Amino acid sequence: MSILSVNPATEKTLQEFDALSDREIEQKLHDSVDAFARQKSSSFDERKSFMHKAADLLDAESGEWAAIMTAEMGKTLRSAKAEAEKCAWVCRFYADHAEEFLADETVATEATNSFKRYLPLGPVLAVMPWNFPFWQVFRFAAPALMAGNTGLLKHASNVPQSALGIEEIFRRAGFPHAAFQTLLIGSDKVEPILRDHRVRAATLTGSGQAGASVAAIAGKQIKKTVLELGGSDPFIVMPSADLEKAVKVAVTARTQNNGQSCIAAKRFIVHRDVFGEFRDAFVAGFEALKIGDPTADDTDIGPLATADGREDCDQLVKKVLDAGGQRLTGAEIIEGTGYFYRPGILEVPADDAEKFDDEIFGPVSMLFEARNLEQAVHIGNATPFGLGSTIFTNDAAEREYACNELEAGATFVNAMVASHPKLPFGGVKASGYGRELSTEGIREFTNIKTIFVK
Repeated sequence: MSILSVNPATEKTLQEFDALSDREIEQKLHDSVDAFARQKSSSFDERKSFMHKAADLLDAESGEWAAIMTAEMGKTLRSAKAEAEKCAWVCRFYADHAEEFLADETVATEATNSFKRYLPLGPVLAVMPWNFPFWQVFRFAAPALMAGNTGLLKHASNVPQSALGIEEIFRRAGFPHAAFQTLLIGSDKVEPILRDHRVRAATLTGSGQAGASVAAIAGKQIKKTVLELGGSDPFIVMPSADLEKAVKVAVTARTQNNGQSCIAAKRFIVHRDVFGEFRDAFVAGFEALKIGDPTADDTDIGPLATADGREDCDQLVKKVLDAGGQRLTGAEIIEGTGYFYRPGILEVPADDAEKFDDEIFGPVSMLFEARNLEQAVHIGNATPFGLGSTIFTNDAAEREYACNELEAGATFVNAMVASHPKLPFGGVKASGYGRELSTEGIREFTNIKTIFVK
């Protein structure tokens, strides 16, 4: 089996790789266990030194890594460079705070001494997507390695150069041999690896179908999992909001990463008192976006990552239109070379919100008009997903209501949903479970052990 790196802007094959044989997979599992013995006995100071070196490499070579990301999955070069720099940030964050986050916590009991201790689990399998080919991996790898675990990466098959690059960064940073390894394999090899007793836990970022599969397999083996799945995030705009700012953020929130982000705002729910004004400005903002070569400095939107992804996006658009949606602008395939898709806005009836609960993984917005905040929140919750959510309002009561009632892992007020190393990241409902980043993220793959000394 071959694993291909294909440029979605040109449709040309960049490089071809042979998938690992069963014998090679076995060796990597063996090496991961050996590396864990060294990792768990290393000091925080040693790991901190290595992780800071990884951050330095990401910063110093951000342009090179950005070029690989852009070539493999089509994000704009400037956003890819920002992604590499964000990975350096998360490396430094955990390098500097891991010891604090995993320090023993004394608990007063009748014992002479009793406390909680955080110990590493062992090899952790990470099944990662292509849309943020570096960031998705580093936000797992930085805390996992700092906790003393080892990592096994099964990356999306269309970003093999990114996957190998990440392994190279950790190797050059000084981490022990096999502390972090990339597995160039197809999806058919994930199950036997996940079932292997040497793999102690798993994390997956991806589709609901993939998450359900990993959860079922791991559940039968009684293995810890963290799942970060899809999202159909609501973006609510109320009359008290700064409308100009709301429109500007809305355009960015929907079209970041060419519209291929789990936490991108996808359903825009606007109070009827400002609906017309918002709609007109929103359409103008979309129509001003420049589509084209993702390596050009002035490009806003590059291609979608794969031909299949573009077709899936277009089929969901047709489903929305068939169900009563109205096309305001764009939302169509751009013919020619490359997997380009014109950013678009579809106005849909609010009273049938449940019909429009799909996640469109491309630069397409669904726009709803709401009578009041209660209906806006109802529409926001009318989806199986619960990852992120946004409300633009300057009314304190409205803010409090939305923060309490929106069914999501995060609510951002007057700002775009984003992941931040200092804050836990994850969802509820069909968006998954567990948390990445912050204190919670590094503790997910530890044995939270009770120590009781009489």
